[in-house]
Amino acid sequence: MSRGGAAARRKGADFERWLVHRFAEVFGEGKVRRGLQFRSGEEVPDVDAPGLWIEAKRGKRVHVRPALDQAVTDALGKGRWPVSVCKEDGDEPFVVLRLDDFLDLLREWWSTRGQ
Repeated sequence: MSRGGAAARRKGADFERWLVHRFAEVFGEGKVRRGLQFRSGEEVPDVDAPGLWIEAKRGKRVHVRPALDQAVTDALGKGRWPVSVCKEDGDEPFVVLRLDDFLDLLREWWSTRGQ
């Protein structure tokens, strides 16, 4: 693969490691890790966090819909919410998920607050 390909893979891996640290701020150290890189994406997510199937996409221009579609397809039947975390160069990362999944997350969060 070209030098550009290696740089893109490194950039993606760096982003995944950064996400592990960010999600560990919520779930705790040891509860979040990068997916096993020698397995197919259907077996493990890019970032493995409790209850979530996280696909990480980073680049100059991220194709958001295919990123979410990949998370949805790979998470199917695994009991996790499919989430795509995207970061375009020079911009803040953002999260993409389906509305029904977002509402389920909100419902669960709201019920734990005792409201």
